[in-house]
Amino acid sequence: MNSLEIKRICLWSSPRNISTALMYSFAQRKDCKVFDEPLYGFYLVNTDAKKTHPGAENIIHTMKTNGKEVINHMLEENSNPILFFKHMTHHLLDLNLDFLSQTINVIITRNPRQMIASFSKVIKNPRMEDLGYTEQCRLVNVLEDKNLPIYVVDSSSIINNPKSTLELLCKKTNIPFDKKMLTWKAGPIKEDGIWAKYWYKNVHTSTGFKSKQSKTISLSKQDEALAKKCIPYYDQLIKNSIYK
Repeated sequence: MNSLEIKRICLWSSPRNISTALMYSFAQRKDCKVFDEPLYGFYLVNTDAKKTHPGAENIIHTMKTNGKEVINHMLEENSNPILFFKHMTHHLLDLNLDFLSQTINVIITRNPRQMIASFSKVIKNPRMEDLGYTEQCRLVNVLEDKNLPIYVVDSSSIINNPKSTLELLCKKTNIPFDKKMLTWKAGPIKEDGIWAKYWYKNVHTSTGFKSKQSKTISLSKQDEALAKKCIPYYDQLIKNSIYK
């Protein structure tokens, strides 16, 4: 397959943000191959996150940890017409971002209070650098400087209106919508990272995007202060929503 004809979609997420569900959604397409956080090993090797992330040593020993090599592999992969790379934005660290001109860049975000409430169930007392909001805003600035398209999706839009939001996302990224993206079988998929057992419990019991019943979010004083720091970044991201 001609590499120039392939659409390489990079999903730039923050944690606990239905990015895995969106990866499962794209995995249902026959024309698409998905990749789960290929820069995770690189991130763990080069930060102190390895001290708190469950299964860190095993992840490091079973993944490529050279960021440049990972990016090169992404650009050389040619197995399917659509390639979907699920990334955490803060995994980019100090990598050269020139490759963004060869990828379709989708940023998925979430209300900080909701995200922090979910994240702190796995990693207690999260820090700003764990959450990816500042890196997502930096990524927006880089895309603007390079005059590249910016597609920001709020996870609540997908949860509340999966069909219309996915149809719009597909239209924006110039790929045909496939109704198979709306549902999947419960359980893991073969593309899951080895960290799935720590993070993907909810996705593994799901069969599609389900609207969650609203419930009161209770954060610790420290997490509440962190959420307030994140709000301006979240508001900046939403200005680039695909709905506008």
